[in-house]
Amino acid sequence: MALPPSLVGRLRLPVVGSPMFILSTPDLVIAQCKAGVLGSFPALNARPKEALDSWLSRIRDELAAHDLAHPEAPSAPFAVNQIVHKSNDRLDHDVEACVRHKVPVVITSLGAREDLNAAIHSYGGLVFHDVINVAHARKALEKGADGLIAVCTGAGGHGGMLSPFALVQEIRTFFDGPLLLAGAIAHGRSILAAQALGADLAYVGSAFIATREASATDAYKQGVVDGRAGDIVYTNLFTGVHGNYLRASIVAAGLDPDNLPTSDPSKMNFGSGGASAAKAWRDIWGCGQGIGAITSVQSVSDLVAQFTREYDDAKRALLAP
Repeated sequence: MALPPSLVGRLRLPVVGSPMFILSTPDLVIAQCKAGVLGSFPALNARPKEALDSWLSRIRDELAAHDLAHPEAPSAPFAVNQIVHKSNDRLDHDVEACVRHKVPVVITSLGAREDLNAAIHSYGGLVFHDVINVAHARKALEKGADGLIAVCTGAGGHGGMLSPFALVQEIRTFFDGPLLLAGAIAHGRSILAAQALGADLAYVGSAFIATREASATDAYKQGVVDGRAGDIVYTNLFTGVHGNYLRASIVAAGLDPDNLPTSDPSKMNFGSGGASAAKAWRDIWGCGQGIGAITSVQSVSDLVAQFTREYDDAKRALLAP
Protein backbone atom coordinates (compact mmCIF):
# COMPACT_ATOMS: atom_id res chain seq x y z
CA MET A 1 0.00 0.00 0.00
CA ALA A 2 1.32 3.42 -0.89
CA LEU A 3 -0.03 6.90 -1.43
CA PRO A 4 0.67 8.68 -4.72
CA PRO A 5 3.76 10.92 -4.61
CA SER A 6 1.58 14.04 -4.86
CA LEU A 7 0.04 13.18 -1.46
CA VAL A 8 3.08 11.84 0.38
CA GLY A 9 4.05 14.21 3.17
CA ARG A 10 1.15 16.56 2.38
CA LEU A 11 -1.24 15.37 5.10
CA ARG A 12 -0.67 15.95 8.80
CA LEU A 13 -3.37 13.37 9.56
CA PRO A 14 -4.44 10.51 7.21
CA VAL A 15 -7.87 12.02 6.59
CA VAL A 16 -9.91 13.20 3.62
CA GLY A 17 -12.89 15.41 4.36
CA SER A 18 -15.63 13.91 2.23
CA PRO A 19 -17.63 16.14 -0.13
CA MET A 20 -21.06 16.94 1.30
CA PHE A 21 -23.89 18.26 -0.87
CA ILE A 22 -24.77 21.85 0.08
CA LEU A 23 -22.58 21.72 3.22
CA SER A 24 -19.08 21.74 1.69
CA THR A 25 -18.08 25.20 0.43
CA PRO A 26 -14.74 26.97 0.01
CA ASP A 27 -14.85 28.04 3.68
CA LEU A 28 -14.90 24.41 4.84
CA VAL A 29 -12.43 23.14 2.23
CA ILE A 30 -9.88 25.87 2.92
CA ALA A 31 -10.11 25.28 6.67
CA GLN A 32 -9.66 21.53 6.21
CA CYS A 33 -6.63 21.95 3.97
CA LYS A 34 -5.02 24.51 6.30
CA ALA A 35 -5.53 22.07 9.17
CA GLY A 36 -3.62 19.41 7.23
CA VAL A 37 -6.37 17.16 5.91
CA LEU A 38 -7.52 16.91 2.31
CA GLY A 39 -10.68 19.00 1.88
CA SER A 40 -13.26 18.45 -0.84
CA PHE A 41 -16.57 19.70 -2.19
CA PRO A 42 -19.10 18.57 -4.81
CA ALA A 43 -18.88 20.60 -8.01
CA LEU A 44 -22.67 20.85 -7.90
CA ASN A 45 -22.44 22.97 -4.75
CA ALA A 46 -21.18 25.89 -6.85
CA ARG A 47 -24.35 27.49 -8.23
CA PRO A 48 -24.80 28.67 -10.89
CA LYS A 49 -22.25 26.53 -12.68
CA GLU A 50 -20.22 29.61 -13.63
CA ALA A 51 -19.42 30.04 -9.93
CA LEU A 52 -17.21 26.95 -9.98
CA ASP A 53 -14.33 28.89 -11.55
CA SER A 54 -14.40 31.51 -8.80
CA TRP A 55 -14.60 28.83 -6.10
CA LEU A 56 -11.54 27.06 -7.49
CA SER A 57 -9.62 30.32 -7.88
CA ARG A 58 -10.39 31.32 -4.29
CA ILE A 59 -9.33 27.95 -2.89
CA ARG A 60 -6.07 27.94 -4.82
CA ASP A 61 -5.24 31.58 -4.00
CA GLU A 62 -5.97 31.29 -0.26
CA LEU A 63 -4.05 28.03 0.11
CA ALA A 64 -1.09 29.49 -1.80
CA ALA A 65 -1.08 32.52 0.49
CA HIS A 66 -1.23 30.25 3.53
CA ASP A 67 1.69 28.17 2.28
CA LEU A 68 3.77 31.31 1.68
CA ALA A 69 3.06 32.54 5.21
CA HIS A 70 3.46 29.13 6.87
CA PRO A 71 6.20 27.17 5.07
CA GLU A 72 6.60 25.03 8.19
CA ALA A 73 2.97 23.83 7.94
CA PRO A 74 1.85 23.91 4.29
CA SER A 75 -1.73 23.14 3.38
CA ALA A 76 -3.00 19.78 2.20
CA PRO A 77 -4.30 19.32 -1.37
CA PHE A 78 -8.00 19.62 -2.17
CA ALA A 79 -10.48 17.63 -4.25
CA VAL A 80 -13.64 18.18 -6.27
CA ASN A 81 -16.40 15.59 -6.42
CA GLN A 82 -18.08 14.92 -9.76
CA ILE A 83 -21.41 13.10 -9.98
CA VAL A 84 -21.10 11.02 -13.15
CA HIS A 85 -24.77 10.00 -13.23
CA LYS A 86 -26.55 10.76 -16.52
CA SER A 87 -28.84 13.30 -14.86
CA ASN A 88 -25.89 15.62 -14.20
CA ASP A 89 -26.21 17.89 -17.22
CA ARG A 90 -23.30 20.12 -16.19
CA LEU A 91 -20.69 17.37 -15.81
CA ASP A 92 -18.71 18.29 -18.92
CA HIS A 93 -18.63 21.95 -17.91
CA ASP A 94 -17.45 21.10 -14.41
CA VAL A 95 -14.76 18.68 -15.57
CA GLU A 96 -13.42 21.33 -17.95
CA ALA A 97 -13.15 23.73 -15.03
CA CYS A 98 -11.22 21.14 -13.01
CA VAL A 99 -8.81 20.65 -15.90
CA ARG A 100 -8.27 24.42 -16.31
CA HIS A 101 -7.51 24.79 -12.61
CA LYS A 102 -5.52 21.55 -12.42
CA VAL A 103 -7.49 20.28 -9.43
CA PRO A 104 -5.17 17.86 -7.58
CA VAL A 105 -7.80 15.17 -6.89
CA VAL A 106 -11.18 14.48 -8.47
CA ILE A 107 -13.61 12.18 -6.66
CA THR A 108 -16.10 10.46 -8.95
CA SER A 109 -19.43 9.00 -7.83
CA LEU A 110 -22.36 7.14 -9.40
CA GLY A 111 -20.59 6.22 -12.59
CA ALA A 112 -17.10 5.78 -14.05
CA ARG A 113 -15.97 7.23 -17.40
CA GLU A 114 -12.66 6.65 -19.13
CA ASP A 115 -12.75 10.03 -20.88
CA LEU A 116 -13.22 11.87 -17.59
CA ASN A 117 -10.34 9.99 -16.00
CA ALA A 118 -8.13 10.72 -19.02
CA ALA A 119 -8.95 14.43 -18.79
CA ILE A 120 -7.84 14.56 -15.15
CA HIS A 121 -4.75 12.49 -15.87
CA SER A 122 -3.77 14.88 -18.69
CA TYR A 123 -2.28 17.34 -16.18
CA GLY A 124 -1.23 14.82 -13.53
CA GLY A 125 -4.40 14.87 -11.42
CA LEU A 126 -5.68 11.86 -9.50
CA VAL A 127 -9.10 10.21 -9.68
CA PHE A 128 -10.57 8.42 -6.66
CA HIS A 129 -13.88 6.61 -7.16
CA ASP A 130 -16.65 5.84 -4.64
CA VAL A 131 -17.54 2.14 -4.46
CA ILE A 132 -19.92 0.13 -2.28
CA ASN A 133 -19.00 -3.35 -3.53
CA VAL A 134 -16.29 -5.30 -5.30
CA ALA A 135 -18.01 -5.20 -8.69
CA HIS A 136 -18.00 -1.40 -8.61
CA ALA A 137 -14.37 -1.42 -7.50
CA ARG A 138 -13.23 -3.60 -10.40
CA LYS A 139 -15.17 -1.53 -12.92
CA ALA A 140 -13.71 1.73 -11.61
CA LEU A 141 -10.18 0.40 -11.93
CA GLU A 142 -10.89 -0.89 -15.44
CA LYS A 143 -12.02 2.63 -16.38
CA GLY A 144 -8.76 4.10 -15.08
CA ALA A 145 -9.39 5.26 -11.51
CA ASP A 146 -6.20 5.79 -9.50
CA GLY A 147 -7.74 4.97 -6.15
CA LEU A 148 -10.90 3.69 -4.50
CA ILE A 149 -13.13 4.94 -1.70
CA ALA A 150 -14.81 2.04 0.08
CA VAL A 151 -18.11 3.51 1.26
CA CYS A 152 -19.24 1.05 3.91
CA THR A 153 -22.16 0.64 6.25
CA GLY A 154 -22.81 3.61 8.50
CA ALA A 155 -21.47 6.25 6.10
CA GLY A 156 -23.41 9.50 5.92
CA GLY A 157 -25.39 10.34 2.82
CA HIS A 158 -25.20 7.71 0.10
CA GLY A 159 -23.66 4.71 1.82
CA GLY A 160 -23.28 1.01 1.21
CA MET A 161 -24.28 -1.94 3.37
CA LEU A 162 -21.05 -3.94 3.56
CA SER A 163 -18.88 -4.14 6.65
CA PRO A 164 -15.50 -2.41 6.23
CA PHE A 165 -13.87 -5.65 7.42
CA ALA A 166 -15.39 -7.44 4.43
CA LEU A 167 -15.08 -4.81 1.68
CA VAL A 168 -11.55 -3.60 2.44
CA GLN A 169 -10.32 -7.17 2.78
CA GLU A 170 -11.75 -8.21 -0.58
CA ILE A 171 -10.51 -5.11 -2.39
CA ARG A 172 -7.01 -5.68 -1.05
CA THR A 173 -6.89 -9.11 -2.69
CA PHE A 174 -6.65 -7.46 -6.11
CA PHE A 175 -5.72 -3.79 -5.55
CA ASP A 176 -2.72 -2.43 -3.66
CA GLY A 177 -3.16 1.22 -4.66
CA PRO A 178 -4.68 4.14 -2.75
CA LEU A 179 -7.69 3.02 -0.73
CA LEU A 180 -9.87 5.27 1.41
CA LEU A 181 -12.42 4.02 3.91
CA ALA A 182 -15.74 5.70 4.72
CA GLY A 183 -18.31 4.68 7.29
CA ALA A 184 -18.94 5.93 10.85
CA ILE A 185 -15.45 7.44 11.28
CA ALA A 186 -15.63 10.34 13.74
CA HIS A 187 -12.81 9.71 16.22
CA GLY A 188 -9.03 9.51 15.99
CA ARG A 189 -9.21 5.90 17.16
CA SER A 190 -11.38 5.09 14.14
CA ILE A 191 -8.90 6.78 11.80
CA LEU A 192 -6.17 4.47 13.08
CA ALA A 193 -8.52 1.51 12.80
CA ALA A 194 -9.15 2.32 9.14
CA GLN A 195 -5.42 2.02 8.52
CA ALA A 196 -5.21 -1.20 10.52
CA LEU A 197 -7.92 -2.68 8.29
CA GLY A 198 -5.84 -1.94 5.20
CA ALA A 199 -6.96 1.51 4.09
CA ASP A 200 -4.48 4.31 3.48
CA LEU A 201 -6.76 7.17 4.49
CA ALA A 202 -9.97 7.70 6.45
CA TYR A 203 -12.83 9.43 4.65
CA VAL A 204 -14.65 11.61 7.19
CA GLY A 205 -17.83 13.58 6.55
CA SER A 206 -20.44 13.84 9.29
CA ALA A 207 -18.01 15.03 11.97
CA PHE A 208 -17.28 18.11 9.85
CA ILE A 209 -20.97 19.06 9.71
CA ALA A 210 -20.67 20.17 13.35
CA THR A 211 -17.97 22.74 12.57
CA ARG A 212 -18.31 26.49 12.35
CA GLU A 213 -17.09 26.52 8.74
CA ALA A 214 -19.68 24.03 7.42
CA SER A 215 -22.61 25.48 5.51
CA ALA A 216 -25.24 23.84 7.71
CA THR A 217 -27.97 25.39 9.80
CA ASP A 218 -27.44 25.68 13.53
CA ALA A 219 -30.23 23.14 14.02
CA TYR A 220 -28.48 20.65 11.72
CA LYS A 221 -25.17 21.07 13.54
CA GLN A 222 -26.87 20.62 16.90
CA GLY A 223 -28.66 17.56 15.53
CA VAL A 224 -25.28 15.98 14.83
CA VAL A 225 -24.07 16.84 18.34
CA ASP A 226 -27.21 15.44 19.95
CA GLY A 227 -27.51 12.39 17.69
CA ARG A 228 -26.32 8.84 18.19
CA ALA A 229 -26.01 5.82 15.90
CA GLY A 230 -29.57 4.77 16.68
CA ASP A 231 -30.85 8.07 15.30
CA ILE A 232 -29.73 7.26 11.76
CA VAL A 233 -32.27 6.02 9.17
CA TYR A 234 -31.23 4.17 5.99
CA THR A 235 -33.59 4.79 3.06
CA ASN A 236 -33.66 5.50 -0.68
CA LEU A 237 -36.80 7.64 -0.49
CA PHE A 238 -35.21 11.03 -0.95
CA THR A 239 -32.87 10.55 -3.94
CA GLY A 240 -33.51 7.05 -5.27
CA VAL A 241 -30.18 5.83 -3.85
CA HIS A 242 -29.97 4.39 -0.35
CA GLY A 243 -28.40 6.69 2.19
CA ASN A 244 -28.27 7.53 5.89
CA TYR A 245 -30.19 10.44 7.39
CA LEU A 246 -30.90 11.94 10.81
CA ARG A 247 -34.21 10.69 12.18
CA ALA A 248 -35.10 14.09 13.69
CA SER A 249 -35.09 15.78 10.28
CA ILE A 250 -37.37 13.11 8.82
CA VAL A 251 -39.82 13.57 11.68
CA ALA A 252 -39.66 17.36 11.24
CA ALA A 253 -40.64 16.87 7.59
CA GLY A 254 -43.85 15.16 8.73
CA LEU A 255 -42.76 11.62 7.84
CA ASP A 256 -42.64 8.45 9.89
CA PRO A 257 -39.01 7.26 9.81
CA ASP A 258 -40.08 3.74 10.72
CA ASN A 259 -42.54 3.45 7.82
CA LEU A 260 -40.98 5.18 4.84
CA PRO A 261 -42.01 4.17 1.32
CA THR A 262 -39.43 2.98 -1.19
CA SER A 263 -38.43 5.25 -4.04
CA ASP A 264 -38.08 4.16 -7.66
CA PRO A 265 -34.30 4.03 -8.31
CA SER A 266 -34.85 4.72 -12.03
CA LYS A 267 -36.09 8.21 -11.14
CA MET A 268 -33.05 9.25 -9.12
CA ASN A 269 -31.78 12.71 -9.97
CA PHE A 270 -28.38 14.20 -9.25
CA GLY A 271 -28.37 16.76 -12.00
CA SER A 272 -27.62 20.42 -11.94
CA GLY A 273 -29.94 20.57 -9.18
CA GLY A 274 -33.45 20.59 -9.44
CA ALA A 275 -35.19 22.28 -6.55
CA SER A 276 -36.49 18.96 -5.29
CA ALA A 277 -32.99 17.48 -5.06
CA ALA A 278 -31.62 20.50 -3.20
CA LYS A 279 -34.65 20.58 -0.90
CA ALA A 280 -34.19 16.91 -0.03
CA TRP A 281 -30.64 17.50 1.20
CA ARG A 282 -31.46 20.84 2.85
CA ASP A 283 -34.45 19.63 4.85
CA ILE A 284 -33.57 15.94 5.25
CA TRP A 285 -30.17 15.83 6.90
CA GLY A 286 -27.65 13.30 5.65
CA CYS A 287 -25.55 11.90 8.48
CA GLY A 288 -23.47 8.85 9.40
CA GLN A 289 -23.61 6.48 12.34
CA GLY A 290 -20.37 7.67 13.96
CA ILE A 291 -21.76 10.90 15.38
CA GLY A 292 -21.92 9.60 18.96
CA ALA A 293 -18.29 10.77 19.18
CA ILE A 294 -19.22 14.38 18.30
CA THR A 295 -20.04 16.35 21.44
CA SER A 296 -19.81 20.01 20.41
CA VAL A 297 -19.72 22.45 17.50
CA GLN A 298 -16.15 23.67 17.03
CA SER A 299 -13.79 24.99 14.40
CA VAL A 300 -12.26 22.70 11.80
CA SER A 301 -8.79 23.33 13.21
CA ASP A 302 -9.93 22.34 16.69
CA LEU A 303 -11.67 19.20 15.40
CA VAL A 304 -8.59 18.09 13.46
CA ALA A 305 -6.43 18.80 16.51
CA GLN A 306 -8.80 16.63 18.57
CA PHE A 307 -8.62 13.85 15.97
CA THR A 308 -4.82 14.08 16.05
CA ARG A 309 -4.66 13.73 19.83
CA GLU A 310 -7.05 10.79 19.75
CA TYR A 311 -5.11 9.16 16.90
CA ASP A 312 -1.78 9.56 18.69
CA ASP A 313 -3.24 8.29 21.97
CA ALA A 314 -4.61 5.21 20.20
CA LYS A 315 -1.22 4.45 18.65
CA ARG A 316 0.51 4.79 21.99
CA ALA A 317 -2.04 2.52 23.63
CA LEU A 318 -1.40 -0.17 21.03
CA LEU A 319 2.35 0.05 21.52
CA ALA A 320 2.20 0.09 25.31
CA PRO A 321 3.48 -3.10 27.02
